[in-house]
Amino acid sequence: MTRPDTGATTAAAVVGARLRTLAPRTSDYAGLRDRGWVGDLIAGVTVAVVALPLALAFGAASGVGATAGLVTAVVAGTLAAVFGGSSVQVSGPTGAMTVVLVPLVATHGAGVVPAVALLAGVFVVLAGVLGLGRLVAFIPWPVVEGFTFGIAVVIAAQQVPSALGVDKPDGENAALVAARAIGRFAERPDLGVIALLVVAAGLTALLPRLHRALPSSLVAIVVATVLAGVLGIDVARIGALPSSLPTPALPDLDGLGALVVPALVVAALAALESLLSAEVADGMSDRGRHDPDRELVGQGIANVGSAFFGGLPATGALARTAVNVRSGARTRAAAIVHALVLLGLMAAASGVVGRIPLVALAGVLLVTAWRMVERRTVSAVLRSTRTDAAIFVLTAGATVVFDLVTAVELGIAVAVLVAVVKLAGTAQAVREEPDFGVGDAEERELLRRHVLVYRLDGPLFFAVAARFLKELTATTDVRVVVLRLGNLAMLDATGARALGAIVEELHDRGIEVLLKVADPAHVGLLRSVGALDEVERTGHVFAELEPALELARLLARRPDPAAPAAGTTAGPVAV
Repeated sequence: MTRPDTGATTAAAVVGARLRTLAPRTSDYAGLRDRGWVGDLIAGVTVAVVALPLALAFGAASGVGATAGLVTAVVAGTLAAVFGGSSVQVSGPTGAMTVVLVPLVATHGAGVVPAVALLAGVFVVLAGVLGLGRLVAFIPWPVVEGFTFGIAVVIAAQQVPSALGVDKPDGENAALVAARAIGRFAERPDLGVIALLVVAAGLTALLPRLHRALPSSLVAIVVATVLAGVLGIDVARIGALPSSLPTPALPDLDGLGALVVPALVVAALAALESLLSAEVADGMSDRGRHDPDRELVGQGIANVGSAFFGGLPATGALARTAVNVRSGARTRAAAIVHALVLLGLMAAASGVVGRIPLVALAGVLLVTAWRMVERRTVSAVLRSTRTDAAIFVLTAGATVVFDLVTAVELGIAVAVLVAVVKLAGTAQAVREEPDFGVGDAEERELLRRHVLVYRLDGPLFFAVAARFLKELTATTDVRVVVLRLGNLAMLDATGARALGAIVEELHDRGIEVLLKVADPAHVGLLRSVGALDEVERTGHVFAELEPALELARLLARRPDPAAPAAGTTAGPVAV
């Protein structure tokens, strides 16, 4: 009888248990009881009103088209709500993703966007399954605020051609393209376009001051559209929209190899923005904390679904999520309602929506970009420390000059470098003068001169290994060195190797080295790199300090082998 492969069975059980933790469950909708569904219904409708102009605007701004933005809001919004890890997160196209898509479309064309969304979705799902969702906690605050500020600047720059009613100039850098667009407008200014821009941006910015519940962006777009029609202003418009979702189909995967890197960039942004948005939502809601790994799985599935319908990559959208929470959302049903309402509007009002001027959408996005920047937060970062302020400025500047991924990489690299330098500064070798329990003054003086006891504090790693090696091998006129390692907060292979070099150099100079160790993990690492070979051979490794000091006392009493014997003189003997 064949015995079952217990290893394979155990692995399958572990994988199954892991996948069950990431799957939707009926408890996701427990808040619908006791008329909780009323709050979700109201919140869903409210968010849909806010999301409609933003979805259209981000779709148009990406270069793929307003239809793609609306499809993304419907499909990705539904899937992320069902499979995601947050009860109140609302997902769809966002300004940050637009920043990444614009140069991608300029280089490869709009047709590659669904394929990139598909690949990115697969990457994000894998990240969630592998438990990488919690890594977002390791991104420094100045980096997050820096790329948020930079994204806001880029979004604003991307709107300049539409805001001025000119054709988009060639180029990938948003700031340069904006400058060229301003130059074209200066040659042939159009006051009608400027008037619509002022109306759209002004209403979007000012209406919330009258009442927070007013859908300012929707009102602004409606008013700008009516004015353009009544006054006969010739402006570019969204154009025809479908009255239903397109038939799902596998995206064109030709040239897939060239899209892997852009897909990784999109995946990183989708994961980062979604998790940051969910984190903020946790602080605004009392519905419990989100599951970061499940959130990644949900966002990945949402991107895959969006790709099959010809949509854009999607992420959690902070502004829409905030509206959702403030409108009374209790479960993920609110985000599902928001997507269904958008689908209904697509069916009932696609012709009207197609008449919206692009300048109106640009005005809404200019205000959105302005609101992305929390002035108090920026001020707090700049006033914190010089290092954090520099990281913020570097990340923001790199986002505008280069791209989002380069900016985050630079910001994190500098932050890590600074942290390593500061951490290295906490490491020190402290000389101690222990009580050897000796009453004789002459022997105490002998021990004081010939036995050194060092306590190694903090981390012993690559950044401090050379310094420790230099300090501890500078010892002279000493017979015994006792190294106390119990207070080491961290030890890496470089630090362990340096400790072995210290032992070897001191031993070559005739100095006995005794090690007092406490952490078994440190012992294992020291042994694996060969740092304990000499001291273990001589039995000079101790778990307690007292036996080490006793042996040091005995070794210090021995005659110095380098000293001249009694009755002789130092130096060469005369013949």
